[in-house]
Amino acid sequence: MVERRRRGVRTALVGEALRVALAARERTDPGAGLDIVDLGGGTGGFAVPLAVEGHRVTVVDPSPDALASLERRARDEGVSELVRGVQGDAAELLGLTGESTADAVLCHGVLEVVDDPVQALQAMASVLREGGVLSLLVAQRNAVVLARALAGHLAEARIALQDPDGRWGATDPMPRRFDEAVITAQLADAGFMVHTVHGVRTFADLVPSAFVDSEPGAADSLAELERAASQHPAFRALATQLHILATR
Repeated sequence: MVERRRRGVRTALVGEALRVALAARERTDPGAGLDIVDLGGGTGGFAVPLAVEGHRVTVVDPSPDALASLERRARDEGVSELVRGVQGDAAELLGLTGESTADAVLCHGVLEVVDDPVQALQAMASVLREGGVLSLLVAQRNAVVLARALAGHLAEARIALQDPDGRWGATDPMPRRFDEAVITAQLADAGFMVHTVHGVRTFADLVPSAFVDSEPGAADSLAELERAASQHPAFRALATQLHILATR
């Protein structure tokens, strides 16, 4: 239950910022809906709600099981005609969707695991139409350094601080993490203009689960604290993830 609440905090903050960006894009053609590509969108946690709002969403994901769940979810919500699942990954993105076919691309928790992040960003830029929106969610190095240190794994914290990919060791399940300066530079090199950077899960991974689960109103208070801190530079530097909104 607590983990669902934590995911809910993350999803709500990312969703709020994303919808503001999509609304700005939609004003160029009011009421028509947008063409959106969700890279690694899995079972449709973002895709299906966006389709309910009238957008056309293509989910590109390597997992056939996730795409089957996506299909069921879209059918249950009555938006099957607006949601398309395509099996594939970042390396195949341009060939699967075509050049300049999307008003927005979502890439949430994917850049950490692709073979070539720079190439993936270039592919996303090619898929987007002029002025199209990129919603990028990536894991941040600073958070894992702090988390390993607080857990008493000081050597691993130091390794993560110095490792080029922000990993704390050979058994770290995350292939790479990003620094804000590095990812924004990579976006610029790929032809994107960064508009906003929000911190996500600044406190959610640090507050004891027992407190969130048992204290009345704690989950709502945590969500409000996350929202208030999300754009504050000092706290953003400690967030588990960075949510970046950029345009091509």
